[in-house]
Amino acid sequence: MLNRRHLIGGSAAGLLAAGLSRRALAQTVKKPVHVIVGFPAGGGTDIIARILADRLRGSYAATVLVENKPGAAARLSVEYVKNAEPDGSVMLFTPDFPITVYPHSFRSLNYDSLRDFTAVAPAAKSMLTYNVGPAVPDRVKTLAEYVQWCKANPEKAAYATTAAGGTPHFVGLMLANEARVPMSAVHYRGGAPALQDLIGGHVPASINPISESMTQAKAGTIRILAVTGAKRSAFLPDVPTMAEAGFNVVVESWLGMFVPAKTPAEIVNALSAAIGEAVKSPQMIENLSKVGNEPAFQTPAEFGATVKADVARWGPVVKASGFVAED
Repeated sequence: MLNRRHLIGGSAAGLLAAGLSRRALAQTVKKPVHVIVGFPAGGGTDIIARILADRLRGSYAATVLVENKPGAAARLSVEYVKNAEPDGSVMLFTPDFPITVYPHSFRSLNYDSLRDFTAVAPAAKSMLTYNVGPAVPDRVKTLAEYVQWCKANPEKAAYATTAAGGTPHFVGLMLANEARVPMSAVHYRGGAPALQDLIGGHVPASINPISESMTQAKAGTIRILAVTGAKRSAFLPDVPTMAEAGFNVVVESWLGMFVPAKTPAEIVNALSAAIGEAVKSPQMIENLSKVGNEPAFQTPAEFGATVKADVARWGPVVKASGFVAED
């Protein structure tokens, strides 16, 4: 979990440590840069990737494009970047779980999270929301009431996730274990299609990043019963945490940038500095807040240590759940 001292207020120190000025950032990479996202367009990760790409244009490279490569629960995008040329022109923007959770939830991966990538910097931190749609009666107002509804309707106790074996999936498993009621996971290729089926009444509940669910909740198409943070979200102050609702489930997430291993240090540092400049800009802070995210920044060394610690932290959680992905 990102420490507050490494959030946006501390980004200037990281930039000074890198020894890079605005002038040094200009045109670090001369050819078009591709930011790879493992989820469809319109989802939370894609939205934030595009916000960040807009800020990187002109500082890190003249052309910065976001390219969606969904598939295999976002693993295809990670594998793609692993095999890319380590010249700073192809990078991965991802939520934490393909890097931190998948090493434990899949029997085999075609990448090693710690060996095959260099962690550059986080750009945002967030939490997840537990949502219900029209398939759940309007009288269900709280997470505890939803659990009781699931117990009374076990054939309907299901929730949508953005990927099998990812953080939203394990939030659902942890809730099911806490509530002592079976809940079936229904996996989608991203948050947008999961929310579409939630709104359409095809699945009763879903677990999504706040960036995906907040707009729909404000429009009244879904109801957010709880958030997964250690404390309430500043963007949804009236929504309790899962812990406040009586269930010991606390999960907070980051979204960060990675490049292939062996990318030269000067490129890594330049990209990190460009991200640091981006996330402290008033425009990006405002844009992130619109989708329920807070800006975050760490130097490559700090972010690498965070990633390593998170990989270790998720091991016991996945093992205790008993889940192993089929593929």
